Amino acid sequence: MSMNDPLGDMLTRIRNAQLRGKSTVRTPASKLRAWVLDVLKDEGYIRGYEKVQAADGHAELEISLKYFEGTPVIREIKRVSKPGRRVYAGATALPSVRQGLGVSIVSTPKGVMSDAAARTANVGGEVLCTVF
Repeated sequence: MSMNDPLGDMLTRIRNAQLRGKSTVRTPASKLRAWVLDVLKDEGYIRGYEKVQAADGHAELEISLKYFEGTPVIREIKRVSKPGRRVYAGATALPSVRQGLGVSIVSTPKGVMSDAAARTANVGGEVLCTVF
């Protein structure tokens, strides 16, 4: 079965695992997913992740979720740019999430980065998702 939106699938897996109180969640490995997880780790939303081999031999990313006093650190995670409707923003028009309390993850020509890093580098790109 082919997957139309692999990044959206990973975000949904994270959301569902946190609702169930899981400490880790696995998702199929890809470069884009790893880059987004790097931003989430740098911003402090997850503990980390590592690449592991599944029983069928395919590579997977095992994500260690982060909790604070029993509640998930990620309160809200949404996919912005979808396969049916891509959303692009320039360096000056990047969206801020909850007056700067959250993070937009942007795919730029200089790599996948947070909205603050993209503003500093003065680059725009595709707004992948927002996290609060």
